[in-house]
Amino acid sequence: MTVTASIDKKLTGYEISGYDDFTVVIPAYNESHTIRDLVERTLLQIKHVIVVDDGSTDGTADALKGLDITLLRHPVNEGKASSLWDGMQEARKRAIQGIVTLDGDGQHLPEDIPRLLQYFKQTPDTIVIGSRLHEKANIPRARYNANRFANFWIAWAAGYPIIDSQSGFRIYPADLLDKVRVAHHRSSGFVFESEILIEAGRQGITSLPIPISAIYMPQARASHFRPVVDIARIVRMVAWKLISRGFYLQGLRRSLRKDGEKHAAPFESIAESKK
Repeated sequence: MTVTASIDKKLTGYEISGYDDFTVVIPAYNESHTIRDLVERTLLQIKHVIVVDDGSTDGTADALKGLDITLLRHPVNEGKASSLWDGMQEARKRAIQGIVTLDGDGQHLPEDIPRLLQYFKQTPDTIVIGSRLHEKANIPRARYNANRFANFWIAWAAGYPIIDSQSGFRIYPADLLDKVRVAHHRSSGFVFESEILIEAGRQGITSLPIPISAIYMPQARASHFRPVVDIARIVRMVAWKLISRGFYLQGLRRSLRKDGEKHAAPFESIAESKK
């Protein structure tokens, strides 16, 4: 696989808030309508930003000209798993504490990054996830149901409750990829973000859900996520992991706990404060 990197001119006129020990990775496939605004706003939060143009044909890379970012380009579309993997590997060259990921379609607000970072700094060995499922009314029904279905299986395999397993807005410990093995070939697609939660859970690294807004713009392009096909792939991956561990009934019991443990408590407290 060939990956080329380019660093463009410096973006001027903005005040960067810091967080030099963190790097943002944004996978992008045909996101020319949203990517520049998203990246400009992200640069206001963290100055190290990597965009992975995954074989776009709509001028996504051209939309980023003049911005002080690292741009990785796939000659052809290789899928989200490959984009995240390549971006995270590049990010590890400078990210000492953590790697922030968010999608390129505008569903995630870069302005939420500092809030998620506050929680990450309190629990640096945790994967912080921007969780959207508390805003059920704002999420397309098929997406909501697919996410809930995936949550059950992924939480079982990971061995603890997971509120939003499909959100791409996350902060990972910078050294996580040294501790887990996750498939990142083209067919992995959206499976990567599910599998990394399971493999991290096996290493004792859990996730922490922090509520964010569920943004689904009416004029947005069709989602690359296919609820039936991609959830089927996720379930197949999870089923194999469960079979390999004798169905891991202890993990099922742990994933169904409702005792206010640490994985849910921060989510509930913040949700209450937003009312």
